Amino acid sequence: MKSFDLKKSFGIFFIILVTSVTYSTLFAQENNEITIYKDVKRTLEERAKDLISRMTLEEKIGLTIGDGRYLNVDEPKLKETGEGIYEPNRNAKLVIPRLSIRQFTHINGPSGVNKGNPPEDDSDFNYTTAFPSATCLAATWDTELIEKVGKVTGNEVLEYDYDLSKMPGLNIHRDPKCGRNFEYYSEDPLLTGKMAAAMIHGLQSNGIGAVIKHFVANNQETNRRTYNAVIGQRTLREIYLRGFEIAVKEGKPASIMTSYNRLNGFYTAENSALLQNIAREEWGFDGLFMTDFDMHYGDAVAQVRAGTNLIMTGAKYEYEQLKFALKNKMIDESTLDKNLYYNIKLKLNAPRMKGFTPSFKPDLENHAKVARESAADGMVLLKNKNNTLPVKDGKTVAVFGKTSYDLILSGTGSGTVDSYKYKININEGLKSAGFKVLKDIENNYTEYIEKLKRENLVPPYFDNPKMRKDNGIKGNQAPSHFKTRLVAFSKEQVISKSDIEKYESNSDFALITLGRSAGENYENGYLPISNIELDLVKNVSDVFHAKGKKVIVVLNVGGVWETASWRDYADAILLAWQPGQEGGNSVADILTGAVNPSGKLPDSFPMKYEDVPSSKSFPGIPAEDPINSFYEEGIYVGYRYYDSFNVPTAYEFGYGLSYTTFDYSDLKLSSTNFSSKMKVTVTVKNTGKVAGKEVAQLYLAAPSTEIEKPVQELKGFAKTKLLKPGESQKLTFELDERSLASFWSGISAWVADKGDYEVRIGASSKDIRLKASFNLPKDIVVEEVHDVLYPNFYMEELSRLK
Repeated sequence: MKSFDLKKSFGIFFIILVTSVTYSTLFAQENNEITIYKDVKRTLEERAKDLISRMTLEEKIGLTIGDGRYLNVDEPKLKETGEGIYEPNRNAKLVIPRLSIRQFTHINGPSGVNKGNPPEDDSDFNYTTAFPSATCLAATWDTELIEKVGKVTGNEVLEYDYDLSKMPGLNIHRDPKCGRNFEYYSEDPLLTGKMAAAMIHGLQSNGIGAVIKHFVANNQETNRRTYNAVIGQRTLREIYLRGFEIAVKEGKPASIMTSYNRLNGFYTAENSALLQNIAREEWGFDGLFMTDFDMHYGDAVAQVRAGTNLIMTGAKYEYEQLKFALKNKMIDESTLDKNLYYNIKLKLNAPRMKGFTPSFKPDLENHAKVARESAADGMVLLKNKNNTLPVKDGKTVAVFGKTSYDLILSGTGSGTVDSYKYKININEGLKSAGFKVLKDIENNYTEYIEKLKRENLVPPYFDNPKMRKDNGIKGNQAPSHFKTRLVAFSKEQVISKSDIEKYESNSDFALITLGRSAGENYENGYLPISNIELDLVKNVSDVFHAKGKKVIVVLNVGGVWETASWRDYADAILLAWQPGQEGGNSVADILTGAVNPSGKLPDSFPMKYEDVPSSKSFPGIPAEDPINSFYEEGIYVGYRYYDSFNVPTAYEFGYGLSYTTFDYSDLKLSSTNFSSKMKVTVTVKNTGKVAGKEVAQLYLAAPSTEIEKPVQELKGFAKTKLLKPGESQKLTFELDERSLASFWSGISAWVADKGDYEVRIGASSKDIRLKASFNLPKDIVVEEVHDVLYPNFYMEELSRLK
């Protein structure tokens, strides 16, 4: 047995004690420090800055490029934080475990939560709701309804464990050929901005973040990653930036996604004037700037210097660019810190970081009801000769057109929703509503659609060298990602006149659905009616009209479409847009009168494409491979052009029929002399026999004493409640100084010209019901702003004065 050495043992004990005290003290200090970024009583700014101060330079670079994609981390399933267990959600990687920092979890929109196609064995798949396209939602002109759609969409984002929803999109519908128009709202910046702000409010009421996109001038898909949008300062401010400005100021989105394209010479993600001077300083944006995904061009250093906070998805060369620049003092670490602040602040504010536990069980049944309601409210009745609609159920209908049996619920690309559980086509919707359909014509179209899928041939639209290259097409077989576009882009089935006569003899009326899809990376939002489709409409109309029977045409399209060449054949035309998974039921609701149509056009429908003001310059120069896209039409976009230059349209902006009628009366202005603000009131009365809703639109005609202006511009709108026959509602609008102002690029300011202004209240841009005038006694400089974003080419814009 060894002897006990008290001195030695005491020394060891003392060392252990001291060491223990030292580690305990250090641990306590560390805990005190860590508490700053974990302390929810602290401001987000304090917590974010504290967290950034603890990061290494490599970690800062890693979070900037790809949100931690290139940080070499073995991700633990569970991470002990000292205050319980941190469990990263299943959608994100834990990229800095010692600080419990994970990647953002984000999901594509804007038609809902797009989780991709369900697997073959879909028993455990988390389905989502496919809502109507943004253009269909804009046609409701109902901000309360749009906010409701946002709330239920945001609930799916939240319950499926995502932090960010990459929606809404709000680029202007400059040209109807743009393939992504279905993702955006309107040709008008006010309607666009108000719809987007309502959507943001709804989404973010769930605690998740909305990412508005694509900032800015992302108005074409041809060479979308590289083209240079050349836009005059006034046009940029009044048309293309205005919707984003409203969305930022009123909606306060968590994030803005920059666009791929260049703007007046600079890529938007590298443009500090756009990001810092305008968005942050003028508009007060306090959120995260992220790039559109997989840009893989440009300069990462320039993007960081411009104020881009997150480069997605990030490339290894971009990581190395930033690393090299920091090492060689081309950029300072403090710049990185300032940028990371917005990233970390948003991460700390995510639902998971606040202790939320997702259920993965959103109320999809209720959400489908919202989808059905919003689709029906966005549908626009274009024609209703002799009250063809509504139609009593129980009647037998001959349903023509392949799209009647294969609904186009949205366009293609990242803006679609593939993860829906079901979709109701128009034929199914009619049957559910009590109509009888002809079984033989149903079988005929069903077999034709199955044949198209079985043969899987490349649709004619994509069978050319450019489309083949862009879409990875080899041989005559359509690639796998064509699953949702194959039927839509394949030719319509030829139906002989003798077959039409056979179908007519067994039915009470005919319904024809004409369909068009569109999508990311190609231009086809405006393909004219084909000869097969034209023959179908003409022949069905001839046969059924000869027997005194009606013909209804339903347009299942993404946006503006040519109607002038065939509209006279139909008795009724219903514009159903791309209406989401409940589209067939929504169409049936309108046809039966269960819902009285109240949608109004968010875009002008031209007589022909050549009438579109951008048609001569779209998509740019050279036309086959554009480098520069010159916005030569200037401020004259949509109805601003058609109304100002007296160009006839097939259907004007704001147009839409109802099954009832409305009277407008009692237009009152709070004053005949403008001072700061003005209240405008008007009474709308249902003078018909059925309940309905009406959209009252306020247009303002401003004096052109100092600067050229359109003849009128939309400055307000309001939708009534469901008015019973004989019931009235008083609507109130407010005009402020900005409502009167135009942008003077020479002094870089918003200026309201002195003179007489005319308030015009209408049911559309052409159907003006009431007018009243007021005077502005002197010019008002409403706001002076940064003199930035001058075009890098001299360009003569369209003018009425030439």
